[in-house]
Amino acid sequence: MKDIFCRIIDGEIPCTKVYEDDDVLAFLDISQTTKGHTLVIPKKHYENFLATPAETMEKVMKVAQRIGQAEVSVLGAKGVNILTNVGECAGQTVMHFHVHVIPRYVGGEGGFQITMQGQDTSTMDLPRLAMDIGKAIK
Repeated sequence: MKDIFCRIIDGEIPCTKVYEDDDVLAFLDISQTTKGHTLVIPKKHYENFLATPAETMEKVMKVAQRIGQAEVSVLGAKGVNILTNVGECAGQTVMHFHVHVIPRYVGGEGGFQITMQGQDTSTMDLPRLAMDIGKAIK
C-alpha cells in the first residue's frame, strides 16, 4: 500500500505545490506549523533519512535550502528550522523520507520550539503562499 506522499506524487491526492522537478517535490504542509511550512520529498520512495541514498539526499537538501532562502526573502521569516524525523519514536508519522522547512518569525509565530501542532489555515491563501515561495526560488 502506498503512503500518502507516494499518492501525492502520483496525483491521487492534491497538494499545494511550491516546487517540482524530475526527482523532488515540495509542497505546503497541510497543518502549517508556521506560515509557509513546506515539505520537501524525493519522488522515489525511501522510508526515512537513514535509508535514503546520499545523491537523493543532496537533491532534497538543495531544494530545502532554496525554499528556506525564499521564505526569508519573500515571507519575512527571520530564520528557518530544517528538520527530518526518523522512526515513530522520533515523531515520523509518514514513512517516506521528507524534510520540513519551517519559517520562523518574530512575534506571534516566533519563539523557537519544535512542535508539529498546526495552525488554523482557514484564513490563509495557500495557493498564493505556495506561488510566492515558488517564484522566489532561485
